[in-house]
Amino acid sequence: MRHNRSKITMMKNSLVNLMFIFIFYNTMAQPELNSWLLNISSETGYNNQPSNVQSIHYTNIDLYVSCSCIPGYDIGPWAGNPNQAENQNFCFKITRSPQEAINKQPTGMGHIGVWSNGVSVFNAKDAFSYNNQGIWNQDAFVFEGSSFDECLGHPAPNGEYHNHINPTCLYDDLDDQNHSPIIGYAFDGFPIYGSYAYENTDGTGEIKRMETSYKIRDISERNSLPDGSILSPNEYGPDVSYQDPLGNYLEDYEYVDGYGHLNEFNGRFCVTPEYLEGTFAYFVTISEQGLPQYPYVLGPSYYGVIQSGNTGPQSGHNLIPNSANSYNLDIDIAEIDFNLFPIPTNELIYLTSQYDGIISVFNLLGDVLDVKIHRSPVTLISLEYYSPGIYVVQFNSNKITHTKKIQKI
Repeated sequence: MRHNRSKITMMKNSLVNLMFIFIFYNTMAQPELNSWLLNISSETGYNNQPSNVQSIHYTNIDLYVSCSCIPGYDIGPWAGNPNQAENQNFCFKITRSPQEAINKQPTGMGHIGVWSNGVSVFNAKDAFSYNNQGIWNQDAFVFEGSSFDECLGHPAPNGEYHNHINPTCLYDDLDDQNHSPIIGYAFDGFPIYGSYAYENTDGTGEIKRMETSYKIRDISERNSLPDGSILSPNEYGPDVSYQDPLGNYLEDYEYVDGYGHLNEFNGRFCVTPEYLEGTFAYFVTISEQGLPQYPYVLGPSYYGVIQSGNTGPQSGHNLIPNSANSYNLDIDIAEIDFNLFPIPTNELIYLTSQYDGIISVFNLLGDVLDVKIHRSPVTLISLEYYSPGIYVVQFNSNKITHTKKIQKI
């Protein structure tokens, strides 16, 4: 079920370039604003439909993500699935100040978050349960996985393309050397990361794969629930057998505190590259071999407070208030004094300034490694042939002088 890496890498590079351009024009952005793949060149995806995120609007309180639910990479076919991916014209509203909920709400059917390319995040359930009782809920990965395309997604009956599990074509999901990027936001406003993060929650330690704390229950009969509730015989699940093994139903799993890195919501409070003061963050869970592991993205419940307008039937069509600002290419470039991004990086650094000047790159011994002329507004600095480590970039013009450390990872 793994995809063609060379084809997807080319697509990813195109999307990453779009994102870098987007960040350049929005240097004062926060992670909830600059983590999206904004389509600034009318690119199309499946069936020539608009792809990725179409626009971003924001107030001091909320973010409005307008998207088609069509990714920029190739999708389909979907074996045994007669549905076709269609433009959903979504506008999702995401709080910019997420808060932990006192009373946690379960994740329902349909979209529960949005990936950074505007595609919907679904929970682990498919639409059915054993005997239609809503007690033993079918795992979508098990019962619908045969209809997933190479990017591990498929369309719902309404044409809404979505992923229940790791959106493998969206990012380099097998990069175990670097902290995974933000790949989406849940509808409680907390970020969703890929699978790899700092070992320790304070941002220290090695890069580790974030492991789920859910495990298959040690049961031989489906006559009780994970919370210990004993069921009546008419509520029993199907017999555990070769044809119906444990793992087919969500209730076959139990949460064991400390079993993995993540809590019952499939996240943790931690320092990340984008949130240096720490944030609660969800993580996609996969095995060492890259296979999806329950609960896949979010746990059975949200960690934070859910805003209205995003969930439930016919949702995802919020109205953008007149007071909202458009977050796109309309920024006045003359306001940009100096910026250097992304930090850390694995190859490319962008320097932006309204002033022309000279860029010098040094190692920590003070040796000059490169000198470039900067012409407003942006200059690209390649670190391709540098060893991983810390370097110093100095920018001099007749108006300003800036010196900043950068890290190649």
